[in-house]
Amino acid sequence: MSDEDKDSKTEDPSSKKLSDAAEKGNVPVSREVPLFASMLAFYVFLVFFLPSGFAQISQVLKDLFDRPEQWQMENTQDMVSLGVHLGWAIASFLAPVMILFILFGLGSSFAQNMPSFVLERIRPQFSRISPVAGLKRIFSITGLIEFAKSVFKIFAVALIMYLALRGEYFAVLDAMFSDPQVILVKLNAIARKMVIVVLASAALLAIIDLFWTRHHWYQQLKMTKQEVKDEYKQAQGDPIVKSRQRSIARDRARRRMISNVPRATLVIANPTHYAVALRYVREESDAPVVVAKGQDIIALRIREIAEENDIPVFEDPPLARSMFAQVSVDTVIPPVFYKAVAELVHRIYASRSLQKRTR
Repeated sequence: MSDEDKDSKTEDPSSKKLSDAAEKGNVPVSREVPLFASMLAFYVFLVFFLPSGFAQISQVLKDLFDRPEQWQMENTQDMVSLGVHLGWAIASFLAPVMILFILFGLGSSFAQNMPSFVLERIRPQFSRISPVAGLKRIFSITGLIEFAKSVFKIFAVALIMYLALRGEYFAVLDAMFSDPQVILVKLNAIARKMVIVVLASAALLAIIDLFWTRHHWYQQLKMTKQEVKDEYKQAQGDPIVKSRQRSIARDRARRRMISNVPRATLVIANPTHYAVALRYVREESDAPVVVAKGQDIIALRIREIAEENDIPVFEDPPLARSMFAQVSVDTVIPPVFYKAVAELVHRIYASRSLQKRTR
């Protein structure tokens, strides 16, 4: 990534970009946390399992050397039996440390990120075996940082261990001339001290590396202003396309509404600006229903269709404007308009009754 690209990435990554990165397996992973977990597992083994395990395997070896007559070496089966016996003893001694390494290693991974199956990680890619791409990764900023961390770990741990153990030099020399059991106890104490020093150093490095890894990952996912706009456009839809879709939806709704005008009982109009078509049939609803309404050209079209179908048109500008503003299509009129509309409906029925009588 060039400096210009870094400078342009000034916006925080969106939740979509973070989730997309996680789906592709691009998550922050500190390499120092598993190392610390491994050291912690070894320390737990050293404190809680090593003494008993060492005593058990020592007893097995003692029985082997003190009473060799109980182990016959006459044929291959005897050799296999002895090997199996020693193998089980060694396996029982090493099993706790192996289990601890596995549990602590999995725990360190789960603590950083929950496990997920990502096919992108196992998909064959030429860049993974390309020498040029490999050299670029080695000599990249990330590669140099990893190298610097490794060098720092070596010198830091060596210095801390020297400072912590320099006082044990003469004690080790004295223990060499003591009873063998004393030597083992002394070496065990020194080993614990060494592991504690390394464990503290690994914990410090793990904390620093964890924060650095997440910060570096977050910086890598930052977005430019144009990327934010493009993502928003993609999520919300292209405004031009959405406008076109809304226009098509309005046209369809308008045509469907116009097709309902011949079913209307009456039309209330504000001569040319507004028109509201109502349908009232006692068997269908308790109150009149607005089947169509429109303004300007649509209002004129509603009036034309009404006149073509002999539907009465009443010009009442205040009523037409109020109903146009307050009532939606395919809904009954509110009670506030009952009286005014009832008078118009009554006039229609009276007119029809008069026509029947004259016939």
